[in-house]
Amino acid sequence: MCRHLAYVGPALPLGELVSAPEHSLFRQSWAPRHQRYGTVNADGFGLGWYAPGDPVPARYRRAGPIWADPSFGDLARVVRSTALLAAVRDATAAGADPEAAVAPYADGPWLFSHNGAVAGWPESLAKPAASLEPLALLELESRCDAALVWALVRDRLRRGEGPGDALGGAVRAVAAAAPGSRLNLLLTDGRSIAATTWGDTLFHRPGPAGGRVVASEPYDDEPGWRAVPDRTLLLADAREVTLLPLKEPSA
Repeated sequence: MCRHLAYVGPALPLGELVSAPEHSLFRQSWAPRHQRYGTVNADGFGLGWYAPGDPVPARYRRAGPIWADPSFGDLARVVRSTALLAAVRDATAAGADPEAAVAPYADGPWLFSHNGAVAGWPESLAKPAASLEPLALLELESRCDAALVWALVRDRLRRGEGPGDALGGAVRAVAAAAPGSRLNLLLTDGRSIAATTWGDTLFHRPGPAGGRVVASEPYDDEPGWRAVPDRTLLLADAREVTLLPLKEPSA
């Protein structure tokens, strides 16, 4: 499993969301409070954020635990952004890919993260993978399950689907091929956030300076956090949140 978080709203230092709160993503790397599978998220971490005037996000990713990176504190303290996606990773299975397997994945303006695991990986996703063009598979940064799920989402985005349809369609395709998978997905283009709940927790709340936060679990005990029901598609921007039910895949 993993823990992840996305934010859109007024510019903030990255650390105000990722490391400063009492139960921040930083702390969730070793002491998550709502994680249902796994206990330590020490197989890497990553942040993606947007600079003014540039729609293509920057990323900072490492293969080791977030607490072991001495550069992270300075970066989180001084870098400000109006949008970010951050994640701490607990790998589904051992693999040779280091930081290439760490979220966020990126394509154009998009940042993506997968909190969960694909059941029966990799054999279970042979059919969905076969629906992709060979180039889409060759472009994969990593051979882990999250990277293949991202390829399915990215393919839909490139074909013109909106973020909600892209996430919902990919979730149903993977769930049909690999029943029992956990597929909490998170996606942003720097202006809005789309997410799914499929087997694990997700919460949202107004951001500390306005805006919107969507996270695997609350980073503090302040009021305002709202749990998202399982099997739900969340669509949000800085002002509002829409929740839509996700249908089970057809038999």
